[in-house]
Order: sequence, then structure tokens, then C-alpha cells
Amino acid sequence: MRRRTLLHLAAGALAGGSIAAQARGPRPRTAAAFVLVHGAWHGAWCWQRLVPLLQARGHRVETPTLAGVGERIAELSNAITLDTHIGDVASLLETRGLRDAILVGHSYAGAVILGAADRMAHRLRGLVFLDAVVAGHGARMRLVASHDAPRAIAIPPPPAASFGIPDPADRAWVDRHLTPHPARTFDSPLLLANPAGNGLDCAYIACTLPASMPHERFQAIARATLGCRLYELPTGHDAMVTAPAALADLLAQIAA
Repeated sequence: MRRRTLLHLAAGALAGGSIAAQARGPRPRTAAAFVLVHGAWHGAWCWQRLVPLLQARGHRVETPTLAGVGERIAELSNAITLDTHIGDVASLLETRGLRDAILVGHSYAGAVILGAADRMAHRLRGLVFLDAVVAGHGARMRLVASHDAPRAIAIPPPPAASFGIPDPADRAWVDRHLTPHPARTFDSPLLLANPAGNGLDCAYIACTLPASMPHERFQAIARATLGCRLYELPTGHDAMVTAPAALADLLAQIAA
């Protein structure tokens, strides 16, 4: 695993043309409903430090675990694709009756929230890409890892140090919780019926200290194709672990 680049996209499938986000008038400063979608190898557990900080501000918070990872590792199978994870988020929005929700996608889950927005824009206020992949129709994730096996059911997790976690106790905690990730989610295409982002308000948060994602590439796509506002946090890739208070402040600012 290369520490400085966790995921990239297949060549030629980064973006499908310039699409400006629809203009929106000022929103009332009310509590938001956040749906926090974890990245590869993680689960709902990774948001433990962030959730109470958002709830203390009056926000509703949902933290689904995607199929085959984290708390749902027993469901791991070769049938799980990117579309499976998109369906997980779409189903949660529907079954919980969420309206005006903000999807926060971390890392790999940038592709997941784009797929969910394509299907469920009527239940959403906006999208937040937390140090995340931003992709267009037909994009496929490609894992940058020397141990990536073409027919593997799952990809083993990298060490927690790869996620920019400096504290040894935090690294040990994350290492204990990381699980293998369904391999086919990295090789199945993101299929969109609408322009990427589906006209929703959009923000991109780059975690810069240290940088683990190719920010310049993803920020350029986010701005050009989604009209995203750009933010930075001087912390590692797993900001919800290393800087939960600063992340809560920024999410509240974005939602206001």
C-alpha cells in the first residue's frame, strides 16, 4: 500500500463533461440530517467521536455500515459491488423517511454518495466529499495496493498508519476495527442516469496533513463537474478519528 495515494480512478473515466451545480437560494439555519458513509475497510464504528458532537448541535445523524465490511463483515461475498453499497444508502434514506439530508462520503464512499444522489435527490439537501473520490459515469475505482489480487473476494485492509493517524493509541484502535473490503466494489462501474451530483449543493473537504488522496485531481473534478465549494482540514485522511471537533465545526458550517 502506498501511503500517499489510497484510491484512484480508471483512466478516461474521471468526469463526463462540465456540469455546474444548480444555483440555490439561502437556506434557513436549521438542524440538518447527516448521513455519514464510511470508506473502504471501515464501518459505522469510525464515526464514534464525531456523532455526539453533531448531535449536541441538534443535528440528526445516521451512520450506515455498508454490506460486507465493519459490523456487517459476516455478509462478505463476491456478489457485493459498488451498486450494492449505493443501494444500502438509498434504502436507508427511504426506510428512515429522511428528507433534506446531507450525505457525507469518506474516501471510497465519494462514489457511493454520487450513486445515491443519482437515485434519491428528492430526499437530499447536499453532498459532502470528505477526502473522497469524485467520479463520473462509468468510472471504476482502482485500488493502489501491491497485494491486490484480481480474483480476490476481499482486499485486506492497509495499516491504520496509511490513513494519516499519528497517535499510536488511535492507530491501534483503528487497526482492531478495520476489516477486508469487497473486491468487486473497486472494479464495478459507477452508473449514473443523471449528471453527476444531480444538481445538489456540494462541498469537498481535503485532509492535508498528511495528504493521502490526490487532492488536486479530485478537487478539480469536484469544482468543474459539481460546482463544489472547497475546504481543507490540516489533519490526516481519517479526520473523524484525528480531528472530530474541527470536522464537526466544518460540517455545521457547510450545513448552515
